[in-house]
Amino acid sequence: MVFDNSVPAGSIEGVQWVKSSASVGQGNCVELAKLPGGEVAMRNSRYPDGVALIYTREEIVAFLKGAKGSEFDHLTV
Repeated sequence: MVFDNSVPAGSIEGVQWVKSSASVGQGNCVELAKLPGGEVAMRNSRYPDGVALIYTREEIVAFLKGAKGSEFDHLTV
């Protein structure tokens, strides 16, 4: 199945959504799910039936490298 960007997250079935352990129970986190075609879906945990953004594996790898390298830290201060 092919998923378009901005698909309703609730319509993505048969995947396991994963939330960071750094989320402290208030639901203020993003959740990710690996899709059957290798893409990764991302949704806001506060709105699990809201919109999911779909990224390629390569896009997620690039984002994670940037996050691990503190490239986005300035956005949280």
